[in-house]
Amino acid sequence: IVIFIFLPTRFISKVEEVLNDWKLIGVSSGKPLEKGVYTTGIWEEKSDEISFADFRFSITHHYLVQEASGKDGKEELVEDALPLSMQDLLCMNNDFPPRAHCLVRWYGLREFVVIAPAANNDAVLSESKCNLLLSSVSIALGNTGCQVTLFVQIHHKWRRMYVGECQGPGVRTDFEMVHLRKVPNQYTHLSGLLDIFKSKIGCPLTPLPPVSIAIRLTYVLQDWQQYFWPQQPPDIDALIGGEVGGLEFGKLPFGACEDPVSELHLAATWPHLTEGIIVDNDVYSDLDPIQAPQWSVRVRKADNLQCLLGDFLTEFFKLCRRKESTDEILGRATFEEDGKEVADITHALSKLTEPAPVPIHKLSVTNMVHSAKKKIRKHRGVDDSPLNNEVLSTIMLFLFPDAADRLTDGSEARPSTSRNNPPPESEEYNLFSQFKSAPSDSLTYKLALCLCMINFYHGGVKGVAHLWQEFVVEMRRRWEKNYLIPELANGSPDLRCCLLHQKLQMLNCCIERKKARDEGKKPYTSDRSPSGSSGDTGKAVDRSGGDYQKETEKERGEVGKSWESWSDSEEEFFECLSDTEELKGNGQENGKKGGTKEGNKESANLKPEGRLHPHGKLTLLHPGEPLYIPVTQEPAPMTEDLLEEQSEVLAKLGTSAEGAHLRARMQSACLLSDMESFKAANPGCCLEDFVRWYSPRDYIEEEVVDEEGNRVLKGELSARMKIPSNMWVEAWETAKPVPARRQRRLFDDTREAEKVLHYLAVQKPADLARHLLPCVIHAAVLKVKEEETLEDIASVKKIIKQIISHSSKVLRFPNPEDKKLEEIIAQIMSAEAIIARARSLKAKFGIEKCDHEEEKEDLERFVNCLLEQPEVSVIGAGRGPAGSIIHKLFLNAQRMTESSDEVATMTSLDEELKRSGSSDERRLNLGAVTDFPPPAGRELILRITVPRPAPYSKPLPQRMYSVITKEDFRLAGAFSADTTFF
Repeated sequence: IVIFIFLPTRFISKVEEVLNDWKLIGVSSGKPLEKGVYTTGIWEEKSDEISFADFRFSITHHYLVQEASGKDGKEELVEDALPLSMQDLLCMNNDFPPRAHCLVRWYGLREFVVIAPAANNDAVLSESKCNLLLSSVSIALGNTGCQVTLFVQIHHKWRRMYVGECQGPGVRTDFEMVHLRKVPNQYTHLSGLLDIFKSKIGCPLTPLPPVSIAIRLTYVLQDWQQYFWPQQPPDIDALIGGEVGGLEFGKLPFGACEDPVSELHLAATWPHLTEGIIVDNDVYSDLDPIQAPQWSVRVRKADNLQCLLGDFLTEFFKLCRRKESTDEILGRATFEEDGKEVADITHALSKLTEPAPVPIHKLSVTNMVHSAKKKIRKHRGVDDSPLNNEVLSTIMLFLFPDAADRLTDGSEARPSTSRNNPPPESEEYNLFSQFKSAPSDSLTYKLALCLCMINFYHGGVKGVAHLWQEFVVEMRRRWEKNYLIPELANGSPDLRCCLLHQKLQMLNCCIERKKARDEGKKPYTSDRSPSGSSGDTGKAVDRSGGDYQKETEKERGEVGKSWESWSDSEEEFFECLSDTEELKGNGQENGKKGGTKEGNKESANLKPEGRLHPHGKLTLLHPGEPLYIPVTQEPAPMTEDLLEEQSEVLAKLGTSAEGAHLRARMQSACLLSDMESFKAANPGCCLEDFVRWYSPRDYIEEEVVDEEGNRVLKGELSARMKIPSNMWVEAWETAKPVPARRQRRLFDDTREAEKVLHYLAVQKPADLARHLLPCVIHAAVLKVKEEETLEDIASVKKIIKQIISHSSKVLRFPNPEDKKLEEIIAQIMSAEAIIARARSLKAKFGIEKCDHEEEKEDLERFVNCLLEQPEVSVIGAGRGPAGSIIHKLFLNAQRMTESSDEVATMTSLDEELKRSGSSDERRLNLGAVTDFPPPAGRELILRITVPRPAPYSKPLPQRMYSVITKEDFRLAGAFSADTTFF
């Protein structure tokens, strides 16, 4: 006895403490609820944990966020006013909310507290424990004066069984519940439920006031097969068979493979009925859904919906987790060098670039790669390659359209941008910089789409490995043949793009340099004045004056003339020692030769070499001869991994003086090259002459008066150039007069090209997928945006913005987490599913066939609401435009059901006839449900205000909610009693 008294006391005190902390003590106040606020309003909750002995409970406060009431509201409070929970029991503005807590739907409460077992597998099963908990709750409410309803969850959680209590000044409401798996026959209709309600109230008044009734019948439409589903999935068999005639490798598929809308739920509601007005019993019912004053519709999404774009992304993402190398997938030594046959593989596509008088169809890619295929299959040890020749031919011509151009005219042409791609200045085009992918008109982007399609339709990872091998072979062939890689932007690698794209750009740079050298010309030669160098060796960003601009244009026009004298042989580029060793050696031999008068005299005797053209009217300070702009080397292009590697090397030099000096020397290779070119072009020049051309801002000129009184210009180096041990001075002193063509190359294109080709060759399919995944996501986002533009769905626009924002943060890093990538793919799949559902609903509601513009707009608005909202009201109920279509959908489904199973239908009709009474009743009963199937769910709310338990007690609200489905029967009652006058 002591234990049973002590434990509930601690439990009760803990409940009271929580109620005090949440400020739920005393009289509750609030305004009458507006219509629909339970759906549109914001619900919040807060939780705590309490214990009953060693049994843990969670206590949660659920409430609708409301505006604080002003002074006027407080003045209107009456001492004996009913608690808000009791007032809510009678409110009819928020019956049957589409999305709310089950207790909100059953009792219509705006605020309540729930005590439930903390662990999911725990349950309060015995009746004594239930009573003990309920008694404890009752004591806690009485002690604190809390007027918020407090529920206790009993039995297993899946049953959602609650008992509770609400206390007010002299009143109490008991919340009770009945839950059965089998529906009793006598309670499947209104008359039986009214009997239960009245008997439970037990009101002594005779006669009782009429009961207020709200009824909702829910009808489910499942058979949508007779309605056109607009998605046309690709012919999988044709694709697998290699028939690629109508297949476009540059486009991603889109849409659901099955109907994305599995069911339509129609809720016919009678919100305000009075007992005696309608008849609903086991023989006859007035509840005809066509006559219901309110209709509302919700659609159920298909479970595990399969969408084409989502499947493409998912399957491609799975490649990222593969561990095998290309050799392991295709067989060891796939491209092993072995006599003449290796040439067949290496030059599998070489004939594409050679002029030929024969028609194109005879020089198809299929014929050209045939001999190479024999070699590949021989090493793989299988009869068939993962990709057949026709598919491979189509892909290679798609990736390298310049090969087809060379077939016709024998010349190399860079193909133009595809018409299907967005223009370069558009926001969609520039997404690549946010995603770190590649421009949508680039080779890398197209390669990603091809690999994605190959992975899905043509052999999975083996097909990917095979295509990649062919791609690498083509890259090497282009390097050896001096054929530029098509659809890549000119210039240095774009660091905004993915690393693979940068590598291809680097290879193109190498091909351009090699091609120019082999032709005896240099394509890009400039005075390089506006570029910037690292450290203090910066070059001026601009040159003032219009003359400079004119000269620059002139220089561009004359670029490359002096390179005609270059030798075609590679040996003309002397492979010297490293930059640092060369500087040290030159410094020991020459000393300060370049800066002394003797040095100038010796230099003046040298023959000028490597001149481009005079630099305007500038002359050398000492000899007075014209200052010539030299032919210079371009700085070496760098990819981000090389930049990172260089940064690590420089960082390892440390912060010591020697390390800083060596770091500066390493960074000044380009500056030294330009100084040597300048000295070779301008014998007898000095550092001031070089600075005047290279960095004009570091040469300061001012007017001074000489001894004769004339105003003359006098110039000198800037302050930073006069700093002791200045690196510009040191570099000038050690620089030799060597023209650019005899200098050690700043950019060794042969070595860099081999590094790129090796990098490409060792990529595993997983590495390749990681590199190209940003491009695939980029393409998927563009596809979703394109499809959404046709439908104009607000929620999809919002999802697209979230995808772009999320992807911009995730894809920026070299190795993003798999979980974050999966989230991005899930968002894309969600957008695709919504668009597919919109198209399905538009097809089913016949929006495109609608002749009247106003009706069409109403239907479009209705379909958009179905996508955005959990439940949508049908304007005009069964008589409106949407209601008429829904009625026809059900009618056609019923007719199909009857025609497909006529025998079963006749049997059920005979039984119905036997059960019915008179012929008129049979006709009315059958006619009421002809167009609709039996309701899948019946919900009823019964309300009344009567005195309990005595005739002289205070009239209080009584309510009972009932839901009846095929396998579920629930009654949730709230019965109030007067605790003062009983």
